[in-house]
Amino acid sequence: MIQKRNFIGLLALLTVLFYAPLTYSQTAPPKTENRPKLFDDTATDSDYLISIEKAGEVLESAHNDTEFDGNSHHLFGDIKRTQSKLDLILSSLKGANPNVRNQQMYRIVLKEIEQELDEQNTAINLRNQTLEKIKDRVIDLRKDKTLMGLIKDTIRRKQFKSELANLKNRYLSTDSLMTKNQGILNKNKRLTVERKIAVSNALITVDSKLEQSGISMLKKEYPVLWSTSDSTSKKIVGQNIKDKIIIEENVAAYYLSYRIGGLIFLVLLMSLLGWYIARNLKYLKNNGHAENLSHFNFKYLNRGIVIPVAVVGLNVAVVSNIYAPAMFIELIQLVLLGFITLLFKNNWKKTSMQNWLFLLALFFVLCFLDLFIAVGFIQRCAFIAINIFAIRYGFVQIKTLKDQLYIKGFFKWATIIFIGLNVLALLNNIFGRVSLANMLSITAFISLTQIVALSVLLKIVLEIILLQIYTTRVKRGIEKIFDFETLSDTLKKPFIILISYMWLVVIASNLNIWESLRAGLTSLLTHPNTIGSITFTLGNIVLFFIIIWVAHLLQNYVAYFFGEVDDENEENINKRQHSKLLITRLVVLIVGYLLAVAASGMPLDKLSILLGALGVGVGLGLQSVVNNFVSGIILIFDKPIQIGDVINISSESGRVKSMGLRTTKINSANGAEIIIPNGNLLSQNITNWTYTDNFKLVEIAAEVSGDIMPEEINTLILESLESMVLVNNSKAPQIYYTAIAEGTFKLQIKFWCSIYRTEETVSIARQVLFSNFKAKGLTLST
Repeated sequence: MIQKRNFIGLLALLTVLFYAPLTYSQTAPPKTENRPKLFDDTATDSDYLISIEKAGEVLESAHNDTEFDGNSHHLFGDIKRTQSKLDLILSSLKGANPNVRNQQMYRIVLKEIEQELDEQNTAINLRNQTLEKIKDRVIDLRKDKTLMGLIKDTIRRKQFKSELANLKNRYLSTDSLMTKNQGILNKNKRLTVERKIAVSNALITVDSKLEQSGISMLKKEYPVLWSTSDSTSKKIVGQNIKDKIIIEENVAAYYLSYRIGGLIFLVLLMSLLGWYIARNLKYLKNNGHAENLSHFNFKYLNRGIVIPVAVVGLNVAVVSNIYAPAMFIELIQLVLLGFITLLFKNNWKKTSMQNWLFLLALFFVLCFLDLFIAVGFIQRCAFIAINIFAIRYGFVQIKTLKDQLYIKGFFKWATIIFIGLNVLALLNNIFGRVSLANMLSITAFISLTQIVALSVLLKIVLEIILLQIYTTRVKRGIEKIFDFETLSDTLKKPFIILISYMWLVVIASNLNIWESLRAGLTSLLTHPNTIGSITFTLGNIVLFFIIIWVAHLLQNYVAYFFGEVDDENEENINKRQHSKLLITRLVVLIVGYLLAVAASGMPLDKLSILLGALGVGVGLGLQSVVNNFVSGIILIFDKPIQIGDVINISSESGRVKSMGLRTTKINSANGAEIIIPNGNLLSQNITNWTYTDNFKLVEIAAEVSGDIMPEEINTLILESLESMVLVNNSKAPQIYYTAIAEGTFKLQIKFWCSIYRTEETVSIARQVLFSNFKAKGLTLST
């Protein structure tokens, strides 16, 4: 307030400057002996101009800084969007009687709005502080003695009238803008405070309803079933259904508007996935390999792209919207099951399909009763009937579904949960705990149908990966069908962990215990623990090992995206691609370990102590480990050998199968796998038969008997070799005679062939030469 008064005082001072009588100096009695102190000062016109210029710069800078920048306008936009969200949720709360799931959704959204309001209030306070600092800069102009002396001097003021007029205009413009912007900030601050009060009241209401819902689920809400009478007229029942439909539609519409950004991103992501699958399928079709997909036992990708991609997206939507209102999540669940049914059509046995459709019908009726039918005798009896049908279904009919699913192990647990929850729901309904019974019934059906959906999801994901591997191999010219069953078993292990987590989250969220479990787990993982001078949390440790595990998993599986499989044994192996793959694996491991260390939260000073201890360990007993590790990096970048090379080292020989950071695996000719430390590879002489190309010069010693001249022998040998596909005729064969006698010729035949098929080529060459010489009436022995 004091600063504002000073600011107004300065304005009054400048106003006096222009409205004071200019004849003051003429009417006042001249007293040369009592002249103002200004005339005793040494200030010059130049000093006054400099002072006016500095004041103008201060006012110009204050005007520019008072203007709202882009961040301020973005803040005001956020305030409007927050108001829209708050209006929607408050209107949804009025007159509504939402179920527990809807109440939890309201609570989550209100907490987010409360956090947004706190951030907006803080941002407004910062901008108000900025305006106060700008005021201080303008008020500090009063400390300029030269400017103040000029303003007080009526004679010199007339001399600088135009400059002072411009200064006044700048001042008035800045003052007007500051007043306007302060008003905007104060208005928005009042709005944020009012909204925070509204959010607090709404949270109290929602928490109260949640508490009452929790109590009601654990106590007797209604009389036992045989003491219930339902005399509600059909007209009232119909009106109740209409009212509940309107309420649920409003709640679902609000949530849809609230989550529209995430849902649009999911749609774009699924569109990208569909385009990726379609591109691979189109490439295989255009090159005549589409029919080979039948060898991979595809169940879903061979039936189109839209439905499998929709199943993937809807599975993700179910798990990522665990706080969604009941109608929204159950609608997504029913749409997901509808798409899965289309995939099952003409693919399942008739009995299995009938039992699946019966399960969907029960689930649909259950959702309708839970959402739109008021609690009464009719609803309770209908729920009991559904529970009885479901229990019988779990014992008798559900077995026909198990054989049709890709994951059979989880289905046993899903069946137990399905039967158990329906039994509990039946008992709770009979004895009056209707809310708990409804929740258990819905959870039972969702737990069973969701494990079916996740089984389909896993199969689709594996088919997408196999499609990528096969397409990449075809692009490399490799049409061989690899062992996809073993590869699928290897790939599905980490995905089973993921879908298990997804399944448990869906069950816990429908039982309304996920938030409590998450809060408890978060509290456990974030609780600081101290050992000596080191403070850590369990969450950091768990995250450290998870990142390490994921890094090793990725470096093992990254080869599949390059089209590489474990049984790779082609002659035309892409060594350059293998080099890139090794470098990619190295980068993945290094980045993974760095991220793991960063995620562990270990201070750098403690890390330096650990590295020092590690250095001592290296000096004492880890020299060979570090030597092999460094040698592995040298082998990756120097490339003396690459995967697929045929090498000789010491007494061992074979084809390089894989190269790691510590060891290299070699397949010998007799099928043994030789594991050689990388340090040994660099410290010994290596004979690399395929460093430049994959061809080897082989030799056949032969003896020809008969009436023939050497020139004819040469011609016959060359024609025989040219007729053989396995012989590399781009390099001329060599024929050397070691002995010549009448009717007898001893010679050596040398030619080039693939090093991977040396023995096969030599064997075929002996047969072809023998047959061709015999056809001429000659004898050839090798």
